[in-house]
Amino acid sequence: MRTGLYPGTFDPITLGHVDIIRRAAALVDKLVIGVAINRDKGPLFTLEERVAMIQAECAELSAQTGTEIVVHPFENLLIDCARDVGANIIIRGLRAVADFEYEFQMVGMNRALDAEIETVFLMAEARHQAIASKLVKEIARLGGDVSGFVTPLVDEKLKERLRG
Repeated sequence: MRTGLYPGTFDPITLGHVDIIRRAAALVDKLVIGVAINRDKGPLFTLEERVAMIQAECAELSAQTGTEIVVHPFENLLIDCARDVGANIIIRGLRAVADFEYEFQMVGMNRALDAEIETVFLMAEARHQAIASKLVKEIARLGGDVSGFVTPLVDEKLKERLRG
């Protein structure tokens, strides 16, 4: 059984993330979405809110693809999370060359920690390459329209959060 782990903070989940999840689900039998707690980033949404949004977005994808998709919060090393969930593949999304430089270092470290777990890179579709959660939050905070970057559910959650 091929189990993939797609980690991130998903604060919030974007159409770019959903694209990678959809494509990753076609490559594995089970896909675990690892939601990093990462207190250093100061997330806009709580862990529980991020998990709920991801679960909502992935429910239909799981039914469409036939791939089991589960959401798993984690705060330990990525490689330890992969072991915890039985993943033999780590899936990473790439948008630009700058992403590759960071990811290249991560792969080297993860391979040193566990050579049995492979990392697979999926390039974001061209229309999603500029989307970053950080930029989506900034645009939303300044009153801009982010509906082209997130699903309607996430768009509404952003509006609710930023109104309060």
